Amino acid sequence: MRRRRSRRILIGVLATLLVLGAGGGIGGWAYARSLNNHVARTDAFKGVPEASRPTPAVEGALNVLLLGSDSRDPDNTSDSRTDTIMLMHVDADHKKAELISIPRDTWVFVPTSPDGRNGNTMAKINAAYAWGGTPLTVQTVEGFTGVHIDHVALIDFAGFAQVTDALGGVDMKIEKTIKSIHKPYRTFEKGTQHLDGAEALDYVRQRYQFADGDFSRERHQREFLQALLDKATSTGTVANPVKLNGFLQAVTKSLTVDQDFDLVGTAVELRGLRSADLTFMGSPSAGTATRNGQSVVLSDKTKASALYQAVADDTIQQYLAANT
Repeated sequence: MRRRRSRRILIGVLATLLVLGAGGGIGGWAYARSLNNHVARTDAFKGVPEASRPTPAVEGALNVLLLGSDSRDPDNTSDSRTDTIMLMHVDADHKKAELISIPRDTWVFVPTSPDGRNGNTMAKINAAYAWGGTPLTVQTVEGFTGVHIDHVALIDFAGFAQVTDALGGVDMKIEKTIKSIHKPYRTFEKGTQHLDGAEALDYVRQRYQFADGDFSRERHQREFLQALLDKATSTGTVANPVKLNGFLQAVTKSLTVDQDFDLVGTAVELRGLRSADLTFMGSPSAGTATRNGQSVVLSDKTKASALYQAVADDTIQQYLAANT
């Protein structure tokens, strides 16, 4: 997406790095480390007031903020928006993980930007990135959820088509026949279709053809992530050195993480996670409304509070059992 994209392949990245690192012997570990060292870095927490931050995650648990940005340069965000915002929680026992989509139009309080020109106001959550980059986005999401963010990963979706193509494309279930509003105006036929990178990104950008707009787009983004993850961790990928290398190289070129994020070390910690262990969900919503002349998404405060408290307390499996 580059200006409207989707997804979050971090879990797939970790899983495939793990295959090389933990299972590939010394040579594989060295290769994985080289990938880790070549991932772009940013000071994602610069200037975030420590006193304002939530209590750190329960020991062993992990909270990662996943952002799809309009620019791979996280230090130059004045014209950028984050059209994909996800909170990934890994349970303390590392047996399960949950990914929560936060609609980009969610109406939240955005703290004052570092330059003092913006913020300190209610706004769409993705305004935080345009006003103050990754640090202000972290501060905004932490304020909205009450969840301490341990790490941040940004994906430049301009290069994401190459990631998908490196895997040979993905199979996605198209829920209804639509025509893209973007050039070259592709038609997506209802049913399961094999999509290459450009086609997949085009499809998950669509929203106007669906009655629930952005909510459909978020749903399709989650479906795409699931399909991509399954393909990335399939035997056909991990057993093919050429395909696996192409995938990993494309991923690292599209990824920016915080200064302290050790992808390989995290991969080792999460070596037991597979696609079936992931739960995808949306942040509880109370529907749409108009604020200051713009269409926004209202959070269901009661339900959202319960969900994010469960994340913060690492009791989300109990929450899911009681609410699904």
